Amino acid sequence: MGDESVGVPNEAVEEEDESRRGICEPFWAPVDWIKMLAMEMHWSFVFGVVVVYGISQGLGGALTQVGTEYYMKDVQQVQPSEAQIYSGITMIPWIIKLLWGILTDVVPLFGYRRRPYFILAGMLGIVSMLLISLHEKLHIAFALVALTAGATGVAMADVTVDACVAENSISHPSLAGDMQSLCAVSSSIGNFIGFLISGILVHLIGPKGVFGLVTIPFALIFLVGILLTEPHMPNFSYRQVKQMLLDAGKSMWTTLKLPYVWRSCLYMYIAFMLSLNIHEGLFYWYTDSKRGPHFSQETVGYISSIGSLGAFLGAILYQYVLKDHPFRDLLFWAQLLYGLSGMLDLVLVLRLNLKFGIPDYFFVVIDDGVSQMINNLKQMPLLVLSSKLCPSGIEGTFFALLMSIENVGYLSSSWGGGFLLHMLKVTRTEFDNLWLAILIRNMLRVSPLCVLFLVPRGNPNSAILPTEMVMSSRDENESPENESIELVSLINNVDAR
Repeated sequence: MGDESVGVPNEAVEEEDESRRGICEPFWAPVDWIKMLAMEMHWSFVFGVVVVYGISQGLGGALTQVGTEYYMKDVQQVQPSEAQIYSGITMIPWIIKLLWGILTDVVPLFGYRRRPYFILAGMLGIVSMLLISLHEKLHIAFALVALTAGATGVAMADVTVDACVAENSISHPSLAGDMQSLCAVSSSIGNFIGFLISGILVHLIGPKGVFGLVTIPFALIFLVGILLTEPHMPNFSYRQVKQMLLDAGKSMWTTLKLPYVWRSCLYMYIAFMLSLNIHEGLFYWYTDSKRGPHFSQETVGYISSIGSLGAFLGAILYQYVLKDHPFRDLLFWAQLLYGLSGMLDLVLVLRLNLKFGIPDYFFVVIDDGVSQMINNLKQMPLLVLSSKLCPSGIEGTFFALLMSIENVGYLSSSWGGGFLLHMLKVTRTEFDNLWLAILIRNMLRVSPLCVLFLVPRGNPNSAILPTEMVMSSRDENESPENESIELVSLINNVDAR
């Protein structure tokens, strides 16, 4: 009887909690989703993704982007075509991301495969950002070196999380879409906050002051290197490195020769290359006092924050509606809508929005939000596809190779956009042909539809690689204690001392 009398009130409390929770179910759903990921793949994986994607690439990336735009325009005073070329140069560390993947996979330092690289990445970013922020006016060459060094720090930190995502996508294939959604959501939230405050910070402390604040995300990366726990290999023989590199290269070449792998890589490059980037030309026009809307620094930050919110909505839409759709079907509609959304820029530059009584600010907010949402919907299935093309044992290295291919496409897009702006004579004060640059860009955006047949017909829940490639390397080369890399709390770290 006693047990029954206690059970009734407990059941009543549970029912009451469920009824209250039912009212706030939309707010609890993301929490339950994160808890589910933490339980399935360990909380440290989720924490690592939030730090690298949310704080470093999201928040820090937003501050760096807006700071760099105003730094090039107001401090270095370069032309938009030159700024577009320079932005491509700072992407080079992402292009050689394969190198960072190889180093962290097969070349341990001081007996550790991950921790020293996190620490090195943090130190590199801190020094480079402090150099730009404290120097009165660096020569453009030294400024590019510093910006590229900072990008190197972010890229090195990114590789480890990419390896974890790829490995977990293989061990948990049904959660591959969820993991990419977590990355995108973390990045979008960080971007939103970063862009929201970026314009205000540029106005208050200038672009160089913003670079000084970016040292904080790099300090957190440095902290991750301190808190990371992994098996120590004190007797590691560096003579093994050559053989390991040969084995990794052989495994990568074997994978790349598979038709559905090299064809997917080719499509990724073509899709990114043909999406010409002319953002710098639009940015100079946005802030021009005579020919453009003359948006203030705060307004530019607010507009970018709405764009990041659109990217966040794209990630949510993919997670809850589109993540199970076949790759080819989803990419078809996303690429088509991506090209059509670019027409909003054309309407804005031709000032057609004013003829319909729509203010510039309101129209740009809609434009940026829609464009970023569709862009994220275009990228998400490609990221999931990339994670499922990675053979076990070299997940980090191969995923880095795939991301390097995408980043070469980004570089081609950026330099192609800069060349287009230069050919059409779009300068700091002349924007007569900017509409033509936008039109050419939009036409090229839809052209990848002609090679969509290169993408596999499968969906994110099905395996793409042969079973033996997914499992054999792991069984032969990985011991259980090497399969998980955990981030320990500061309390545990102190107790260990």
